[in-house]
Amino acid sequence: MKLKSIIMDEAAIRRSMTRITHEIIEKNNGTEDLCLLGIQRRGVSLAAMLQENLRRFEGVNIPLGSVDISLYRDDLTELSDLPETGKTHIPFEIQGKKLIIVDDVIYTGRTARAALEAVFHYGRPRLIQLAVLVDRGHRELPIRPDYVGKNLPTSHSEMISVLVEEFDGKTEVDLYQL
Repeated sequence: MKLKSIIMDEAAIRRSMTRITHEIIEKNNGTEDLCLLGIQRRGVSLAAMLQENLRRFEGVNIPLGSVDISLYRDDLTELSDLPETGKTHIPFEIQGKKLIIVDDVIYTGRTARAALEAVFHYGRPRLIQLAVLVDRGHRELPIRPDYVGKNLPTSHSEMISVLVEEFDGKTEVDLYQL
């Protein structure tokens, strides 16, 4: 893989996440019954950014959880005989809530579909919305995010990599040529 360019630096990511936060507040007429659920791994870090923004802007502490979608993937057997699984942690009741699933990149839509399946294993929210930092196109399923930080049309020979301080030591979005 060859780095083609840095698409977003940390400041650009923070601006996008701030905008998404305001869009969430506006679309949901405030924050009542909102819950955030980050898709492991980097979606959790982005959901934490949204949680902090909601605390700063609205003065409320929105519940935050994480979901591992490994066992809900439709390509599970293609990936590995023994898939690595992370941790699902949902420290709140999702029944009847407004649940916002957060991920770093949406591509085919298969990760979002797996997240939906995982969520319904834990209960039935009143509504589910999807927030992503980058939408790179090429959907294979009829799934569209409600909130997008940046639309970045890519070719199939390119890859988007979202880096976050917690895992990567820096925060940025990179575009690679495969």
